[in-house]
This record gives sequence, C-alpha cells and structure tokens, in this order.
Amino acid sequence: MYKNKVLVLVLSSLVSLQFVVAQNNINSPYTRYGYGDISETNSGEQRALGGVAIGSRSHSYINTVNPASYSAVDSMTFMFDIGTSALSSRFSDANKSVRTFNANLEYLTMQFPLSKGMGFSAGLLPYSFAGYNMYNVDQIKGPEGDTISTSKGFTGTGGFSQVYMGLSQKIGKHISLGANVYYMYGSVNNTRSLRIGSLADSTIQTNSIKASNFRLRYGVQFYNTFDKKHDVTLGLIYEHTAKLNGDFSQITAGVLNDTTINNYQFELPTVFGIGLNYTYDNRISIGIDYSLQKWASTKYFWNPTTATNTESLNDRSKLSVGIEYTPKPLGRKFSDRIHYRLGSNISNAYYNVPGVTLPKNYGLSFGIGLPIYGKFTQTISTLNASIEYGKVGSSANLREDYFKFTMNLVFNEHWFFKRKL
Repeated sequence: MYKNKVLVLVLSSLVSLQFVVAQNNINSPYTRYGYGDISETNSGEQRALGGVAIGSRSHSYINTVNPASYSAVDSMTFMFDIGTSALSSRFSDANKSVRTFNANLEYLTMQFPLSKGMGFSAGLLPYSFAGYNMYNVDQIKGPEGDTISTSKGFTGTGGFSQVYMGLSQKIGKHISLGANVYYMYGSVNNTRSLRIGSLADSTIQTNSIKASNFRLRYGVQFYNTFDKKHDVTLGLIYEHTAKLNGDFSQITAGVLNDTTINNYQFELPTVFGIGLNYTYDNRISIGIDYSLQKWASTKYFWNPTTATNTESLNDRSKLSVGIEYTPKPLGRKFSDRIHYRLGSNISNAYYNVPGVTLPKNYGLSFGIGLPIYGKFTQTISTLNASIEYGKVGSSANLREDYFKFTMNLVFNEHWFFKRKL
C-alpha cells in the first residue's frame, strides 16, 4: 500500500516541477552577476535557525543539506515536505529607494526508510535565481547639435533547478554516511537593450548560460548521547568541483542581428562544510555551521585559448548559529509542543561588482513550528513559519534590505505497519 502512495507523490512532484521552475521569487540587480542568487536549499525549519543544518539530525524533518541525516528517519515513517516563500525587498541608494515583492512555491522533498538504519530522500530544489528589471534614461548630443533621448534596459530571468536523490546508512551506533546525486538544469538569461530617440529598441542583446549536469555531495555525521539527556552531533559535507556541462550563447537582434555560441567553460565550486549541534533533553537545541564555497578557483567564462577566466568570482564563506526551544516535547497541551527558533548568519558575496567593494551580508531570523496531530494515523505533522531579515550591499552604491517569509508543511505518516481493525 505504501509503495502506491510513494509512487503517487513522486508523480505529483514531477508534475509540480513545472510550477517550481516557471516561477521566480527574487527581484534583485545583484542577480546580474555570477549564476544569480545561490539558494542555500535549507528547509523552513533551518531558515528560522539562520541556516544551521550540517550537524542537524532529526526524525521529524528532512535535512537535504547533509545527506548523512536521512538514516535518522523512523523505521515506520514517511515524510513529505512542501515549502513556499515570499520576498519583500527595499533597494536604496543615496538618492531614492524602491520596493519589490515576489512569492512562489519553492521546494518539494520526501524521505522514508529503506531498511533498518538506511534512509532515502528525493525531491526538487532550487539552485539559483536571476531576476531584475532596470532601465536608465539619458540625453546625448546629435551630429547637428540637437538632443537625442536614449534609454538603456537591463533584464534578468531564469535560474538553475535541481532534482536530487540521496541515500544514508548508519555505520555502527555513532556514525552515519550519506550521499546526494543532483541533476541540474535550466538557464540564466541577461538581456540588454538600447533605444535611441523615437525608434523602437535599436538593439537587444541576450546572454544565456545553460546548465545540464550531474554532481555529488557527500556527508557524514558522528553522534552520541550522554547521560540520556545530552545529544551531540558533528556533521561534515563535501562536494568536489563539477562541470556545468552547459553552453553560452549571445543573441543580438535589432539594428544588428547575430547569434554567437562561444566555447566558454563553466564549473560549480568545491564545497566544504562543518556543523556542530547540541541538544538537551529534546527541549533545547543549539547549532553552529561554517561552510566554504571555492568559487575563485572554478572556471567561469573560462577561455580555453587563453586559459583564463573572462570574469572572476570570489570564495564564499558563511557562518550560521541557531537555537531551538520546545517547552515539553511530550506534553499534552498544544502550547507544550510548539517549537520556537532563532538564528543569524553572516557571509560574503561570491560575485564581483565592477568598481565596488561589497560589505558582508548578514541575516537574522525567527520562526515557530506548530504540531498538527493526525487522529486517524496517530502521527504528528508540523506547520513551520519563519521570517528572515537580511542586508545585501551598502547605501553608498545599492543596498538591499529584505524580509523573507517561508512557510512549509511537513507531512509525517506511518506507512510501514498494518493497522488493527
């Protein structure tokens, strides 16, 4: 019976894939650079904790950041997690400010046991988003001394999405190993247009980077319980450099018409991560994560003729801390089982903005988890909500202050036993 349910959910997830890919939940000029805004692939619970995930090991939610966590799934439990988000941003410089708002379905994941000590997970996740729409109006002198109006437009769309499958196995009583395999697809499109005088768009140029590749992530967790109330987990993740296996094209239309497909090469970076989590009596959990993405040594617009990158990127590091509190996990009152979460993080941009030195980015988040009791299945699902405030850039050039609202529902059902009538 449960196999049929799994099949139905897998098929419905694939259908929903079109909605996940078609929508874009960001509107930032900073997504003009690199592959756009890189997603952390955190679940709603982890976003409320500032992104803490590498050392997280739970049987009640899905942790795709460290695949070694899948083996923590209960032997009779099937979980399905669907996440949505809304982003409200304010962009400001020394002269003015504007506000934007975007919302969409963001990710779909599932997890269930394959055998004792072995867990499996699969789903759809974003990798990056590109979204912006800017224009600039100016006046230039014509050949006869007259004034001609010009308009320059800059538009970005698209992003990379990824389908993943992961497997995790316990080794003894205190070690778990895991791996995710991802298939990435999609395109990042940057368009520039120039309009002169009363003419239509004189020239429109679109640059597209397409992706179609597989990559792997490895994870390990070392965990132990001391004096029955103290749980400690150390987690590690690693990804090696992977080819993007896409292509770059430049299409020019209007006064000039041309299509160019260059042999530029693109890569995704080596990733290292370490996280430590401590839990007391299943009520208080504190975690800290550090991750490093080696973007500076990856190929990005790599020209094989000159053996150099046409554009450069920066190594990106991120430090996250978070705390979760549950008054009484086994309490009878609804308020006893509410999860309260708080977190923060600090990171740097992986892209370069010409002529600008970007400051550190930081974020502060808060969230709650509300238990939903299933009377028939006698299981507890969870509705999670979080609010994150973040800052990107500076007002000296362009500063983005944003609030990101995330809501996800984790369905938790017992599908692996026969009910007695």
